[in-house]
Amino acid sequence: MMTPEMGLALAILGIAAFLFVTEWLRVDVVALCVVIALMASGLLTTEEALAGFSSTAVLSIAALFVVGGAVFQTGLAAILGDWILKLAGTSETRLLLVLMTAIALMSAFISSTGVVALMLPAVMSISNRANLPASRLLMPLAFSSLIGGALTLIGTPPNIIVSDVLVNAGYAPFQFFSFTPVGGLLLVAGVAFMYLLGRRLLPDRRPKHTVQQMETPAELFELYRLPDDLFRLRVHRESNLIGTTIETLRLREDFNVNIINISRNGRAIHHPTSSTALEDNDVILVQGKGNAVGKAAAYWNLGILANQPIQEGDIITNEVGIAEVLLRPRSNLIDKTIAECRFGSTYDLTVLNLHRPSVSEPLDIKTTPLKFGDVLLVQGEWKNIFALKRLRHDFIVMGEPEAAQIGAFSRRSHARTAMVILALMVLAIMFNLASLTLASMTAAVALVLTGCLKINEAYESIDWKSLVLIAGLLPMSTVLVKVGLVEVFSTGLIQMLGQMGTPVILAGLFLLTGLFTQLLSNTVTALLVAPIALSAAQSLNVDPHAFLMAVAIAASMAFMSPVASPVNTLVMTSGNYRFSDYARVGAPLFVITFIITILVLPLLFPF
Repeated sequence: MMTPEMGLALAILGIAAFLFVTEWLRVDVVALCVVIALMASGLLTTEEALAGFSSTAVLSIAALFVVGGAVFQTGLAAILGDWILKLAGTSETRLLLVLMTAIALMSAFISSTGVVALMLPAVMSISNRANLPASRLLMPLAFSSLIGGALTLIGTPPNIIVSDVLVNAGYAPFQFFSFTPVGGLLLVAGVAFMYLLGRRLLPDRRPKHTVQQMETPAELFELYRLPDDLFRLRVHRESNLIGTTIETLRLREDFNVNIINISRNGRAIHHPTSSTALEDNDVILVQGKGNAVGKAAAYWNLGILANQPIQEGDIITNEVGIAEVLLRPRSNLIDKTIAECRFGSTYDLTVLNLHRPSVSEPLDIKTTPLKFGDVLLVQGEWKNIFALKRLRHDFIVMGEPEAAQIGAFSRRSHARTAMVILALMVLAIMFNLASLTLASMTAAVALVLTGCLKINEAYESIDWKSLVLIAGLLPMSTVLVKVGLVEVFSTGLIQMLGQMGTPVILAGLFLLTGLFTQLLSNTVTALLVAPIALSAAQSLNVDPHAFLMAVAIAASMAFMSPVASPVNTLVMTSGNYRFSDYARVGAPLFVITFIITILVLPLLFPF
């Protein structure tokens, strides 16, 4: 019998599901609205509604985001990616086999979205080199990353969510490699399917418009003839500038000369501020015309180190570099000069060149008002360069994939440390030396303390939208149980399929989850279906582990729609895919994963 509380809970759930599908609001905003609605309606107390924000699942996933961020920040992921591509070669068959296997293994430990984003530019490059349409490679890349999430406990959030459901119900959680037997079979089957049948279903389609590749930082270095305009100035031992600040020099204001960095005792101070004090024997790397630099050196009695030619590595490393930035039509910088914008102090970057496509003669950086379409060549730390991406109203930052290929953002000297910490975390979880929450949080803190990741970078690596989504929808699961809807759904499922046997109910749960995950995110799907699976198992008086693992695995098998998973969306444009391509290749792959899962789970977790 439907009660008013059930009706109210269903209304909130229905509206939330509608907003998730239509994407009229961001998913995290919808989740917060669900929390507010549950409190305001009285269906849950304030403590119950906010309990998701202290959930061990949420804390574990947050810590794992930090671990994944460190794997990328230290270049460990890029190192693995380079190794994969060297092993894969240029044969389509070999590329499929090696790429799918390696990407799945990486996705077992790192975010599948991060893995695909990392490998996408490299695979596009190989596609061009091997004269293979990208459409032959990118969909297998995305699908293998989804299968990889079913290999370990930390492979994807739904695995952690269903394990947490088990713990909260008083059952033993899944272990680190509990998913591996099924996930391993799914990977073998997925690779075999793509090799035998899938590649015949993949479109052989080249982009209608060739995507223009941006210049690499090294090419920009030569294109703008930077070696001709870069000089080293030394502060003499007896100079009266020792102890004074950069502001005193007024190099930009009086001589139109930019300071790039200061070398001091073997280390570089990138983008020194106006308050940076000069010391004996400092070497200042500056950019400007030769006569202007000569005048500045003579005025301040600075030595010009003419015998030390400027190399690309002097201004392009994995920490600092150069990039082109395009001004948008309604940018706040339009009609202002670089000085009026206080560009250097505002963005912690130096403008080395100003180019206007319609003007052939050089423009004066100091006095030229900026216009829409102007291209600024900026230099500074990569994190500051690509922080401009967030200012979408003002800038278009070009060349991020090209910069990533040289290890921009990464601290490769810390890659070994990150690998050791990641391995220790996995071992601690695998041998039950620590819970998932304790091991992942310890690893996250260790990565920050060892310098693999700065604390602000750790916060930036967390996908806060996903965390708020999970924390906001956990109370939805609570209210469905509290008002009796989970029992109603599970009873209906048992009445519909129970006479056919427990394996059929397991199959029904897989198909239900698989349908939802093509429309909703895998996280939302797991949060909604997991309580139903648990209740169904308890009603049948059987072990719930098989039911909940079926839910977790099905939630990741989002093959049939480009919007079913971020990785599918990521490859759609680059692969020139159509909506129907995903259904044609993904539907048979989903059927294969369904059959394998339903056959294997009862053997691993007997009812």
